Amino acid sequence: MQANQTVKIISDSTCDLSQELVEKYDIDILPLHILLGDAEFCDGKDISPDSIFAWADENKATPKTSAPSLADAVTLLRPYVEAGREVVCFSISGSMSTSGNVMRLAEELDASSLVTVIDSENLSTGIGLLVVEAAIMAEQGDSAAEITAAIQEIIPKVRASFVVDTLVYLWRGGRCNAVAALAGSALKLHPKIVVENGAMHATKKYRGKIDAAIMSYVKDLESDLKAARTDRVFITHSGCSREVLDEVRSYLKSLHVFREIHETRAGGVISSHCGPGTLGVLFIAN
Repeated sequence: MQANQTVKIISDSTCDLSQELVEKYDIDILPLHILLGDAEFCDGKDISPDSIFAWADENKATPKTSAPSLADAVTLLRPYVEAGREVVCFSISGSMSTSGNVMRLAEELDASSLVTVIDSENLSTGIGLLVVEAAIMAEQGDSAAEITAAIQEIIPKVRASFVVDTLVYLWRGGRCNAVAALAGSALKLHPKIVVENGAMHATKKYRGKIDAAIMSYVKDLESDLKAARTDRVFITHSGCSREVLDEVRSYLKSLHVFREIHETRAGGVISSHCGPGTLGVLFIAN
């Protein structure tokens, strides 16, 4: 690798980073695919989460999602490989998608020594946090090996959780049984979903209107937030009211912990599985 060529950072589209951050850190995005019936779309390119929700409600079905195509992965990687540039790729947890396997297959460009694929063991901006860290290290001139070693130490420290408004999407997608979904809707229950060791687990349940449930969830994180790394925190949502988003931001700001508070909209893949009205606060523990 030439001295003036930084390591290239690539992530699949489930990292849910805003276009502003993608451009700021020169990150390339490899889109997963979303299937609405017989129609197939590229996440973040030719379908919006709101269009997905409208289709799902109209058809009483959950969109299917699939890993990126091998052709897209090869096309994305080839220019960097041909330039002899090191690349570090991030994928959603291997237990949730074969996205990482597709990236590894793309290494067959006779460039396995140049391309490193990291299983984030996470989703959404739980991945995004790692991607930004890697991009900053790349800017500083660190090698792929140095970036990979540092990220592997950070992965267990990522704190990713969220509260869902409706259980319907989790039920349709097979992540919640029908009885639980019906009971949750009747009782206005909003479960907190935590990502640990690459898998999702339901923990506490909040009752009542979603905006109040979200604030209760965020305030329950206070001790963890105060012990977090101070660089940045993400408020990631799949379509929440401006009022609650502003309230969450104001609360996080009042803690005087984070130098950067980023608000991002969940992309199509994450939104397909969690439904509208979901919100998470994601950060890295010290």
